[in-house]
Amino acid sequence: MSEHKKVIKIEEKVSLQTLAQRMSLKATEVLMKLLSMGMPGVNINSSLDADTAKLLASEFGWGVEDVAVSEETALGLARGSEEAEEQVELALRPPVVTVMGHVDHGKTSLLDQIRKANVAASEAGGITQHIGAYRVNTAKGPITFLDTPGHAAFTAMRARGAQVTDIVILVVAADDGVMPQTREAVSHSRAAKVPIIVAVNKVDKPGCQPERVRRELADLQLVPEAWGGDTIFCDVSAKTRQGVDQLLEMVALQAEVMDLRASAARPAVGHVLEALLDRGRGPVARVLVTDGTLHTGDILLAGPAWGKVRAMTDDRGRMVAEAGPSTPVEILGLSEVPNAGDPVHVVKDPKKAQEIAASRKSKVSRSLIPASAKIDLETLAKRMAESDNLELRLIIKADVQGSVEALAEALAQLSTEKVKVAIINAAVGGIT
Repeated sequence: MSEHKKVIKIEEKVSLQTLAQRMSLKATEVLMKLLSMGMPGVNINSSLDADTAKLLASEFGWGVEDVAVSEETALGLARGSEEAEEQVELALRPPVVTVMGHVDHGKTSLLDQIRKANVAASEAGGITQHIGAYRVNTAKGPITFLDTPGHAAFTAMRARGAQVTDIVILVVAADDGVMPQTREAVSHSRAAKVPIIVAVNKVDKPGCQPERVRRELADLQLVPEAWGGDTIFCDVSAKTRQGVDQLLEMVALQAEVMDLRASAARPAVGHVLEALLDRGRGPVARVLVTDGTLHTGDILLAGPAWGKVRAMTDDRGRMVAEAGPSTPVEILGLSEVPNAGDPVHVVKDPKKAQEIAASRKSKVSRSLIPASAKIDLETLAKRMAESDNLELRLIIKADVQGSVEALAEALAQLSTEKVKVAIINAAVGGIT
């Protein structure tokens, strides 16, 4: 055979049987060769990755070429806007600000003062359960705020909040000082390379010590400007509104220095902040548009989910037809519930969107059960031998994806020597 004919083209994977057929060989012969190469547990129906297929085919004098299109290329083709994007003019966009800090240090109450609404009263026990996103019109122009949960179980959700943000407001209570989640919030912000503005809250309380907060934060390399550092500190009170206007001014100033730009003319790009399954409306995704404009009727790709945007509502529940850069919206119309933190892209071709979503779904296992909670055969046998051990089997259902992850992670760690916690299933939606 001529050399150019002795090349087999595959897309990422190929079954052993198909590979044998393409080389005009018996499947058993190819299987014996693979086993002699030291690969256990394979049969003629096994799938081989491109590297294994190349090694195996070379033994028979054949070459293998992986012609699979990368996801970036497929996404670029599906968006069909690469050439047009070169000439697009960039305009200033509102900053996205994440409010972080320890539980009960007054993050949501501070946001209430900024947006003049009362959210904290509706949260369970006054603690924020989900990522809330709000667009606020201030004297210095619009600002988008993300309110992330402050208690330990929601570390993963808070990390996602830091990934889509431009500026972090770190709220520290003047009567409490630096706490474990305060340190955590600082490390998240540093990892995301985001500037931090410190809001020292509860300065109206008798016996508060704002200077102590400054000293403790200086140890974390957040040195106040007054002390020759480069971190902006603002003394505020979420109850009396003291210092809130100055805080907003500092955010606007920081945003001006950063020169944040985006183009409203492009197809939208963004991130899923949170997603849930609504009994009446189906999969619902809370999305932050970071660039471009999202319109009702657009074909949207969000992680392993895709669909046509049927309806959009803003942070106050009003129906909107479009959402520009730095705008949080709730959208309906996706095929399934995406994961919090998934990238969002508007694409032109629904067929390509479906293909990319399907390939993402096959690559990523949708299971939310932590690896530590999964049981293999060996562990099962060991557990059966230890008949004294009791097993608490749990099915976790929650209203949003972030809560499912946090609960599954926390409950899996509760296993003791006498009682093991086994998470059978963890998913978003109602209990059926």
